[in-house]
Amino acid sequence: MQRREFLQTAAGGLAAARGKPNFLFLIADDLTYNGIRGMGNREIHTPHLDRLAQRGCTFTHTFHQGSWSGAVCIASRTMLNTGLSCFRAHRLAEQAALWPRTMGDAGYDTHIVGKWHLSEANLKRAFQTFGPVSPGMFESGPAAYNRPSPGNTWTPWDKTLKGQWLRTARWENGAREEIKHSAEIWADRASEYLRGRRKQANPFFLYVGFNSPHDPRQAPREYVDRYPRNRIEIPPNYLPEHPFDEGDHFIRDEKLAPFPRTREAVQLHRSEYYAHTTYMDAQIGRILDALDESGERANTYVIFTSDHGLAVGQHGLMGKQNMYDHSIRIPLILAGPGIDAGRRVDELVYQHSLYATACELAGVTAPKALEFPSLVRLLRGKGGAVHDAVFSRYLDYQRAVRTREHKLIVYPKAGVTQLFDMRADPWEIHNLDGDRRLGAVKKELLDRLHRFQRELDDPLDAC
Repeated sequence: MQRREFLQTAAGGLAAARGKPNFLFLIADDLTYNGIRGMGNREIHTPHLDRLAQRGCTFTHTFHQGSWSGAVCIASRTMLNTGLSCFRAHRLAEQAALWPRTMGDAGYDTHIVGKWHLSEANLKRAFQTFGPVSPGMFESGPAAYNRPSPGNTWTPWDKTLKGQWLRTARWENGAREEIKHSAEIWADRASEYLRGRRKQANPFFLYVGFNSPHDPRQAPREYVDRYPRNRIEIPPNYLPEHPFDEGDHFIRDEKLAPFPRTREAVQLHRSEYYAHTTYMDAQIGRILDALDESGERANTYVIFTSDHGLAVGQHGLMGKQNMYDHSIRIPLILAGPGIDAGRRVDELVYQHSLYATACELAGVTAPKALEFPSLVRLLRGKGGAVHDAVFSRYLDYQRAVRTREHKLIVYPKAGVTQLFDMRADPWEIHNLDGDRRLGAVKKELLDRLHRFQRELDDPLDAC
């Protein structure tokens, strides 16, 4: 495209964008679907996210489609930002039309703060301007692993342990040297951007990627003290060890706690997970306050979600490299113009539908290649299922299909199949594979799994 054509296209996009709604997109890292109080977890405190849910719509059964990598966040965020299904997103990410770029081409001012975790080339073509952009994770050092253990003195509030505790001179241009939590820095920069919108004519698309509550799960001591570990409930699906090697049994995430998992270890990690989440919630509150101060709240869609969930001691696991709901099911809240306050949608949806959803809300033409449909119909209260079932995978180790009633998980390399009644057994404790009364259900789910595999170009012979 020649310069004159580019300028004409840009000018046309800006003119068309005037009067369109803004978008504030907030994404957590490793936050499971019930990691906020509004989803029924009475142990955790997330007042700002709860208020956001009260003035918007909560999708209670939101899933991601799995991963081609142990770094599940890469796959999830690639599907989110390309709108492509798992296998195609892996192949085509560098050529796909990216969500922020589509908004930018339609006249939006696009800006990112925090975690991206796609390629640097995609980052540069996705956004017009950049705040500090973080790596996939922040390492704290060997002492952050195998906890609790004798002699280990690692604590979440010790700022000398690095990890989420960052030196501001590196991450905030011109800032005086001090140590702040990553979530605070991202909130600082996002709030600064929003306050600067007061005199801007064009709509904005602000993408804020938290590294929280991903490990190292660090937070100020006053947040950790809110969750005394001896008062943390042990989840009903707690196991000292997973009953078989599900494929990546000794991946990095699983080394955070000793084997076998003790109740004390699970309480420790869940208390720090909650503290980290509550601290992130406080920073989200600061960003929402800045949105109010900008005068743009009435014309802004606020979207909150996570890239995937996390086990944190459930089923004998610590990580997200599995097909249980605690790891593939995530929170999703949307609030903004025309969305009824307090709406809850229980239909099965994929988080990766947000690309098409934002395009429809903005009146922007969505790329034809998008594979995940818009959720606007459900946002507007028009019922009906979007998907009869959802699919997820992890490398070549696991495949899953889930309906509202049942879930089938197949482990081809381990030679194991699990079948759960999701209504009677939401914690996925009782494996019903082999129950003759459910033979027809299992066959139906296997047929649906194979159909998914054909539709999604999955080459694996799952069973």
